[in-house]
Amino acid sequence: MSRVKSVATGKSRRAMVGGMPMPGLTERVAKAVFLAIICAVVVLPFIGVVSTSLAPAEEVTKAGGFVMFPAQGIDLSAYRSIFAGGTVTQALLVSGFITVVGTTIALFLTCTLGWALSRRGSVGNRPLLLVVLVSLLFNPGLIPTYLVVQQFGLLDSVWAVIVPVCVSAFNVIVVRAYFVGLPDAVIDSARIDGASEWKLFWHIGLPLSKALVAVIGLFYGVGYWNSFFSALLYLNDSSQWPLQLVLRTYVVNGVELGGQELGLGSETVPPQTSIQMAILMISIVPVLCVYPFIQRHFAKGVLTGAVKG
Repeated sequence: MSRVKSVATGKSRRAMVGGMPMPGLTERVAKAVFLAIICAVVVLPFIGVVSTSLAPAEEVTKAGGFVMFPAQGIDLSAYRSIFAGGTVTQALLVSGFITVVGTTIALFLTCTLGWALSRRGSVGNRPLLLVVLVSLLFNPGLIPTYLVVQQFGLLDSVWAVIVPVCVSAFNVIVVRAYFVGLPDAVIDSARIDGASEWKLFWHIGLPLSKALVAVIGLFYGVGYWNSFFSALLYLNDSSQWPLQLVLRTYVVNGVELGGQELGLGSETVPPQTSIQMAILMISIVPVLCVYPFIQRHFAKGVLTGAVKG
């Protein structure tokens, strides 16, 4: 009798994991099928975009749209055409300038402001912190922002896309919270050694917050790379358009890119579907390349900065 009871107890223990019953075979199969369907819904359109941008012109024309798997090999003519020095190439250079310069300026201003607000007792600390919090709660509105940009003479300039959003109140609060949590002993010992406030920030604050700076830089970089609405409002000159406006004009709205716009002259233009998918890939790839290197810093950077202080 005791042996039967022990066998039953062993089976019940094997059926429990962490105090919870183990899912049955049917439930596990259902979960696997559900996850497979979700992955297919996410991955298959991406594969279609990549394949269409790389498929030969004849295959794209024959398919009349998307090509899931190019059967006739790979053709890079769509990418060569958009990098021929025309509209897309110019837009890519503009987006690169906006992203690099804007992210650099935004990181510098955000980190220095966060450091200043984290130093208790500094001149104007509380009023400036109150201004940052108020700007976090209240949005100035579209028309006042446009009038400010106009008064500063930034219309039809890429600086109109960079300057108005170069400081995020949320990011400032996160950076300030992280700096507040730095060990006081390290800061005090550096002050005793004669370090100025700038040296404290540059040699202690920034090296100890590399993970946070990387994550905040990713936020700013993705925001500038995907800047669309600001460019739509402030940039009337098509030569100043970033890649997202070109994407909207020639992919979403379906406006055709001819040889003149692509810089090909009298050369044969690839199918419009291939060109559109190639533009879409160019707009996605930079973020996909950067994100894996920053992902490991998310929990350590943002969550620590949000919890401390």
